[in-house]
Amino acid sequence: MSRYKHARVSLAALAATTALLVTGIPVIAQAAPSPSAGALTPQASAGRAQLIADASRQTASMAQSLGLGSQEKLVVKDAMRDADGTRHTRYERTYGGLPVLGGDLIVHQTAAGATKSVDRATTASLNGIGTTPALAAPKAQAAALAAESGSTLETAPRLVVFAAKGTPKLAWETVVTGKQKDGTPSRLHVVTDAKTGEVLSKVEGIETGSGQGIFVGNVTIGTTQSGSTYQMKDASRGGMYTTNMNNGTSGNGTLFTKSTDTWGNGQVGNKESAAVDAHYGVAATWDFYKNTFGRNGIRNDGVGAYSRVHYDNNYVNAFWDDSCFCMTYGDGSNNTQPLTEIDVAGHEMTHGVTSATAGLNYSGESGGLNEATSDIMGTMVEFYANLPTDNPDYLIGELININGDGTPLRYMDKPSKDGQSADSWSAGVGNLDVHYSSGVANHFFYLLSEGSGAKVVNGVNYNSPTVNNIAVTGIGRDKAAAIWYRALTTYMTSTTDYAAARTATLSAATDLYGAGST
Repeated sequence: MSRYKHARVSLAALAATTALLVTGIPVIAQAAPSPSAGALTPQASAGRAQLIADASRQTASMAQSLGLGSQEKLVVKDAMRDADGTRHTRYERTYGGLPVLGGDLIVHQTAAGATKSVDRATTASLNGIGTTPALAAPKAQAAALAAESGSTLETAPRLVVFAAKGTPKLAWETVVTGKQKDGTPSRLHVVTDAKTGEVLSKVEGIETGSGQGIFVGNVTIGTTQSGSTYQMKDASRGGMYTTNMNNGTSGNGTLFTKSTDTWGNGQVGNKESAAVDAHYGVAATWDFYKNTFGRNGIRNDGVGAYSRVHYDNNYVNAFWDDSCFCMTYGDGSNNTQPLTEIDVAGHEMTHGVTSATAGLNYSGESGGLNEATSDIMGTMVEFYANLPTDNPDYLIGELININGDGTPLRYMDKPSKDGQSADSWSAGVGNLDVHYSSGVANHFFYLLSEGSGAKVVNGVNYNSPTVNNIAVTGIGRDKAAAIWYRALTTYMTSTTDYAAARTATLSAATDLYGAGST
């Protein structure tokens, strides 16, 4: 069960901080009072399947009540129920049997079944689109391959309705594979207009960001004994396991096994050491989500993901891939600095959580929110684990030295310190790479947690600015994380931008801490 506390929290602080999301101009906020009794507890995962089944039997009547067209149907993706009986059901949509990209929505209902509100990825009408393409599939395939140099076809074009931005159109979606500039695999979803052949969208499907590990130190890890052999497989956390890619780039890798149950020595030269980091990181992330939010695994279905370490040669990155339901880690420059730090592990696993909930598109402002969600929860995992060898902080990837100069990959207190990230919203923020547009939400989370100005948190110095130097007082990271998680899982959709994220976090704060909080 979730451990949400129905405490009075400073909605003034939240409103002040969320102003960064849309204007960059916060107002003065007061400190939050201490927690009070009560709870807002989502339905345990054991009841999730029944909620989904119940909602699935009522999709036709729900579509009618929402005023959807005769060719539109709803498909239940997820459902949850609060302790007071309020239900939140997440739907995907089809049109004439075709999937609608950007057609997802969330219906919020009272315990009695009355609809309270609806959050939609798009409000545009789908009427009159038609389902017969003027452009043949082979031409759409050629356009998709031409859109990404050096790519090869993975999935043949499928007809869809593209409603993620602008006027909805009949379109072809083609998946092509290749390599990104840094060597990360590419699984690009290319959407082309089924009438003109124009490329409407390109969205990347690969989302990047007892043993002794390189970063975690001496820890206990979950393993399984099979005969006289021990396997790096954790049956207590959904059967998650860790494999060795041996510097390859294809396949699942080889499961780590040995005759004793002691792994790694903390040195890069021992291949088990990076595996211990990754394996422990997944366990810590699993435990954080379960013990904090009552979430039973990435998809909330009790199934564990797996980790692949020692990917490629000199590969300076890590990534999440929905298609294999796995996290993959490179060994860094000259194969001397594996990217298996715990906040990186939490970051990658959270991409899976986002995919299973809001499904934030990995481009534009929604892509920045996707990346920020992983940074936020990766940071919370680091604080949750509280390792003496990896002091919890608001710096992303500070130990992996990806820049080669000892600096972190990203700074949550002042994102612009990396030279490219945005501290606050502006009209062009959606044009930035998603790792840089994430700065708006990362800064929001830091300010909401700790407040502005110079301070020392857990032994680390920060000096977080605000626009016009107007002060903000934080409410604490646990409350801030609860607000962000509920906003993600209950109110955000695939097309949520920063303005909608502001609304989502305010709604989440009201749910958790009451509309009358001051």
